[in-house]
Amino acid sequence: MGISVITNNMQLGFVSAILAELSLDEVLALASEEGFSCVEAMCWPAGKAERKFAGVTHVDVTRFHTRQADAVRTLCDKYGVSLSGLGYYPNPLDPDPAVSRICVDHLKKVIRAASLLGLRRVNSFIGRDWTRSVDENWPRFLKIWRPLIAFAEDHDVKVGIENCPMLFTRDEWPGGKNLATTPAIWRRMFSDIPSAHFGLNYDPSHMVLQHMDPELPLQEFSGKFFHLHAKDVRIDRSRLNEVGIFATPLQWHQPRIPGYGEIDWSRFMGSLMQSGYRGPVCIEVEDDTFGKSLEGRVTALRVARNVLRPFFPD
Repeated sequence: MGISVITNNMQLGFVSAILAELSLDEVLALASEEGFSCVEAMCWPAGKAERKFAGVTHVDVTRFHTRQADAVRTLCDKYGVSLSGLGYYPNPLDPDPAVSRICVDHLKKVIRAASLLGLRRVNSFIGRDWTRSVDENWPRFLKIWRPLIAFAEDHDVKVGIENCPMLFTRDEWPGGKNLATTPAIWRRMFSDIPSAHFGLNYDPSHMVLQHMDPELPLQEFSGKFFHLHAKDVRIDRSRLNEVGIFATPLQWHQPRIPGYGEIDWSRFMGSLMQSGYRGPVCIEVEDDTFGKSLEGRVTALRVARNVLRPFFPD
């Protein structure tokens, strides 16, 4: 028996990466106390983080078997909070074959753990060799991801790819570290790997970052939306006028929580509802304006929850 709650309504949750110092027990307790329905649990390999918001392990899938799955289900039952999915966001197309292999092997462990838990969702990145064009990356994308999606199909798990460009700093320039950034690329991906288990973990803030309308994909790709991240972004237009659009984005944009950035959440949630989406909507906190302490990050979760709560049933 799985731990996902089947419902005709969207579920409000959060991404556990922001609570790295808490155990899964503590994360679920907090979710329950604050009125969240679900949590996307991070599943990075235990160890030092390779970048900000990475390296968080709330479900350790390294040696994950039935006993560990039972323990996680028991915690979810204890607090009345479901897991919206398991999250792991590396670069499976890293130009270093050894790094790529480690990412792919661990992603398979995440998929296998989701299956043992009775979960249908795993969220990740496609990855990219950021020094090469989309076309130059494409053969390797197919070579790595066709078997990965076949593996997910065998385990009845849907893989949702987040649309983050992963292009923020100089070491990610010029192409970014994730191929799946635009509708044009999604169409090509889903045409070349036509699987019902291959879709999107959609984050509207990444469309705003690229100066695109975050509502436009909602109808066309509604059947491919497996999971959704609720994050906002503020564009510093005065700074953009100084450095230009080709400067690395951290010079002219800032991640914000919902309600504090560019997105009209009332309009966006109305369009999302109209698209037929009824899955998890998980707040992702990367907003340092609330401070970097645990207290500040929890406050950011509460404020974002209060912004989005009117769009969810009690």
